[in-house]
Amino acid sequence: MAVSGIDALIDRLRTTYTRVDAARAHEEFLAGALLVDIRYQALRERDGLIPGALVVERNELEWRLDPEGSHRLPEATDHGIRVIVVCNEGYASTLAAASLHGLGLPGATDLTGGFQAWRSAGLPVAPPTPS
Repeated sequence: MAVSGIDALIDRLRTTYTRVDAARAHEEFLAGALLVDIRYQALRERDGLIPGALVVERNELEWRLDPEGSHRLPEATDHGIRVIVVCNEGYASTLAAASLHGLGLPGATDLTGGFQAWRSAGLPVAPPTPS
């Protein structure tokens, strides 16, 4: 496979599943989907949190959401769970969702525009906590 760059990779990955916008992510979250915030700590401290979202650092995501893994979160109950990954602007979350597909989680997707789109849509955000 020829190297085509990160933008081409992200474009290709996004053709393999359906992403969700902020309103749809909120609706699915209220209906029981796992909303997983993979933003790094400095961004969470700067911008705040989505109330009820699971915070999982990107480098731990696969270990925490693998239903068969020894380090899984209690919420990672089976391969059929709906997972919506949230990063800051919707790029890293595409890579994360594709990785979760590789673990056998076909219900994984990501939020188009990331946390910034969530906040811009006026959806709930808890203020940052002082460090």
